[in-house]
Amino acid sequence: QVQLEESGGGLVQAGGSLKLSCVASGKISDIDSMGWYRQAPGQQRELVAVIDSRGSTRYGNSVQGRFTVSRETAKNTVHLQMNSLKPEDTAIYTCNLKYFRLGYGWKDGWGQGTQVTVSS
Repeated sequence: QVQLEESGGGLVQAGGSLKLSCVASGKISDIDSMGWYRQAPGQQRELVAVIDSRGSTRYGNSVQGRFTVSRETAKNTVHLQMNSLKPEDTAIYTCNLKYFRLGYGWKDGWGQGTQVTVSS
């Protein structure tokens, strides 16, 4: 079993910044990638940013150039630095972990989600 503990969400004015963090713990043999997805009310969940085990990153089109994902491999931690926030960034942000568990294979883990609200 894997636990993902998220922190850093909150309320910020447009143009401001927030940093999200997610720490993974539990029965993890290897990690393929860690990242963030978000879901706004009435919309589908979408990719925000992902970083893989080699440090390669992938971003959603709407956040490219404003958000930066980083990882502390030894601590099984992923961060998301969000700058120049816009009201349309308002959503629940959820941490994702793609990991290998011995005897079970590759699996997906999800956090509980943290609310990010950007006021205009």
